[in-house]
Amino acid sequence: MLYAKVVLGIPVEGPFDYIVPANICRKIKAGMRAWVSFRNQRLLGYVVKLTKETKIKNLKTLLEVIDDFPVLDKNILLLTKKLSDYYCCSWGEAIETALPEGLRKGKRIPKIKEPKYNGNKNNPEVTLIQDLDGKARWDIYFKSIKETLDNNRSVIVLLSDINYILRARETINARLGIQPVLLYRKEPKEVEEWLKVKEGKFNIVVGTRSSIFAPMNNLGLVIIDEEQDAVYKQDQVPHYHAREVAFMRIGIEKAKLILASASPSLESLYLAREKKINPSTTLKADAEQSRSIKYILIPPKSFPEIKIVDTHDQYYNFKKESILSKYLEDLINLSLNSSGKILLFLNRKGFATFVSCRYCSQALRCPRCNINLVYYFKDNILNCHYCNFKMPPPKICPNCNSGYIRYSGVGTEKIESELSRIFAQARIQRLDTLEKIDINDADIFISTKSIIRGIDYTFDLVVVLDIDNSLSRIDFRSSEKTFALLVGLLGLAKGKVIIQTRFPQHRCFQALVKKDINAFYDEELKERRELQFPPFKHLGVVKLRGEKESRTREASEVLFKRLNNYNKNKTVKIMSVNPAYPSKLRGKFSWQILIKASSASVIVKFLKKYLKDFSHSGIIVTVDMDPL
Repeated sequence: MLYAKVVLGIPVEGPFDYIVPANICRKIKAGMRAWVSFRNQRLLGYVVKLTKETKIKNLKTLLEVIDDFPVLDKNILLLTKKLSDYYCCSWGEAIETALPEGLRKGKRIPKIKEPKYNGNKNNPEVTLIQDLDGKARWDIYFKSIKETLDNNRSVIVLLSDINYILRARETINARLGIQPVLLYRKEPKEVEEWLKVKEGKFNIVVGTRSSIFAPMNNLGLVIIDEEQDAVYKQDQVPHYHAREVAFMRIGIEKAKLILASASPSLESLYLAREKKINPSTTLKADAEQSRSIKYILIPPKSFPEIKIVDTHDQYYNFKKESILSKYLEDLINLSLNSSGKILLFLNRKGFATFVSCRYCSQALRCPRCNINLVYYFKDNILNCHYCNFKMPPPKICPNCNSGYIRYSGVGTEKIESELSRIFAQARIQRLDTLEKIDINDADIFISTKSIIRGIDYTFDLVVVLDIDNSLSRIDFRSSEKTFALLVGLLGLAKGKVIIQTRFPQHRCFQALVKKDINAFYDEELKERRELQFPPFKHLGVVKLRGEKESRTREASEVLFKRLNNYNKNKTVKIMSVNPAYPSKLRGKFSWQILIKASSASVIVKFLKKYLKDFSHSGIIVTVDMDPL
């Protein structure tokens, strides 16, 4: 008798054994999908192994095998198993994150003939490119892509923005004469495109983070552009990072990996400085193979003039409630008089970011997320940026019935209004969408961080407003993220960059003023080493969500005590239990337990062992490894 080991796309560890019906014993293979009965439900499962022996009694029979061929080859099965072990999720959840939505829902697909290859015996290679201009790296990309295709191997290119992906497709087609396929979630024909890739009709895939799972045959090269970008981190279970999955995949398929950025992540830069790949991010089976990582620094052709404006300094004539200093107004006027193009950067949309009652100080918050609502003047609406809740602005306070509603805080709409008042002769455009932008349409442009990868234009004057909001967040990565933002803006400047801040001596700004990018990384790595934060240690966050705040808090505190009691050998350090930020999101309250250890595998083994027996009615428990 033949038995199938099946995993399911639910947070329950498997695999589970099922009897294979006699009429499909010759047809069934590992990697196929099948309908199974599980806890009196009909669920979609994935066959990961076939065996003639089992120790389980009273087994159920497979209800139906969906496929005529394996949708998951042995490399993807191994990759998803590694992903589940690293990110503390079930194997089935890892498989489902690798497949298009249609396949996850049981859509039948026609049988295809997959190309065969004999594999590759080369060692995986990793290259980190630090390219401050952001353009020179593409010459390396094209050279590497051409070499890979000439060796009859395929390529995956990951990019951080859909508009950037569309432009990259045209560029690759123009330079190499090859039309790549686009893969990303919620694409209308995602399954059809996925099948073409699996059939070998395309050798280049360009897409978002999920494209790292593209069913490429004989994968030879993976490119991750702007590898430090948080978009490569999945915000749902499993909370994988495309960069880490890329490390796993090149280890399996013996491929090359190129990581590139104007401001690399500290994890990648640390690996490059240590001249090795962290063993915790790669396959243990490859321990004897080379861990070398090549580092390429491409200096900028020219460095813009950078001026730091201290908003506490009276020299710059800051008035109460002022957005622009007199010094900055004069600079903008000077640039306008010389027909220069100006970019004002503020990473907050809307008109007012805080709406409250002057009489009782009651703030207007989202009822589902407990987050301050943002006022949009153009639409006359209050909006939540987390759940998209909308409501008209009240004329009287809902708490005390007072008519004194105050709108404070600054967003891009308010900047536009202020600039229109001060520079009445200037053409001003707020870039809410980056489609079909013409640099000649306006003199002054206002945008959030989406502009960094959104256009190829440069500006004579770039002004950074209220960057302290990013720097002051409760996040040990806040300096790193702020610095990456500033370096990205430097690539848009061909003249001057003005940065307004209350902390002019901060290493983020001083490194730019001194034109020494690595000075920031030296200081940041020194501080991280002292605090034993990543990249020197790994962090894991156990997240608990529930509809009632008291029950969520109670469950979190109970689990925190239990984990401390289980941690007798002190293999991990259980650091804290506290409300998440935001503490309420989409109607559910969130608490989190922070854990630290020398490697991700230590945290995952500990949690998988002791979380499986923890149950609390109405509470959802998830794990986020290496949180951003």
